[in-house]
Amino acid sequence: MFAEERQQLISALVAERGRVSVTDLADRFSITTETIRRDLAALEVSGNLRRVHGGAVPSDRLSTREESILERAVQRQVEKLRIANAALSLIPQLTTGSVLLDAGSTTETLADLLAQRTPPATGTDELVVITHAIPIAGKLSSTQGIALQILGGRVRGLTQAAVGQSTVDAAHKLRPDIAFVGANGIHATFGLSTPDPEEAAVKAAFVTSARRVVALADSSKLDAETLVQFATLKDVDTLITDSEPSTELAAALADAGVDVVIA
Repeated sequence: MFAEERQQLISALVAERGRVSVTDLADRFSITTETIRRDLAALEVSGNLRRVHGGAVPSDRLSTREESILERAVQRQVEKLRIANAALSLIPQLTTGSVLLDAGSTTETLADLLAQRTPPATGTDELVVITHAIPIAGKLSSTQGIALQILGGRVRGLTQAAVGQSTVDAAHKLRPDIAFVGANGIHATFGLSTPDPEEAAVKAAFVTSARRVVALADSSKLDAETLVQFATLKDVDTLITDSEPSTELAAALADAGVDVVIA
């Protein structure tokens, strides 16, 4: 196989999978890792991908790149619905309790499902839902059986969520039963991350405050690293995603004691 042909296949694999490793590519093409590294270097120069430790990711997966909540809402909708349905099954329906919903398109989908769920027959039990996300608050503000609490702060337009010290302080004064948090990246060694420091501070407060932490992340977030770490894998109790993690990430999740649910 000519180098150009192999590089085209590598570029297609990166686009399809979101991340490839040097060793896996060497095994796939039956060539040395040194040759693969030269291929990746050539593809990075041409702008087809970005090299990271041990492999490569798409060129648009930069540490500070962040799409708006409106852009994310129309991406991978089927996968996010599956993840949200799996998350919904963790929320008790007939008893009182409290959940915290982080900002994000997958947690918004979970809010949609909560809004559609039949309220308790007694009419007395209420689920306390805490959020700092304006879209989620709008979806649940008049839902029967839900007592909504909003954390205040400066609203960040890109995510339509409150951020800042007041939001962090408010989160630290709570102890919800479950926090459903999103992440822009979940990595074997770097843990959970997001591009913006203020968003990261709020997410870190959510993780610290909750009795149980459930990360909701579609497979495009797996093996990714963005600028700011807000939690280690050991801080997470459950990861709900739509595809099996890579071998490296799966081993790290197992070592950290994270229960992985494939929706």
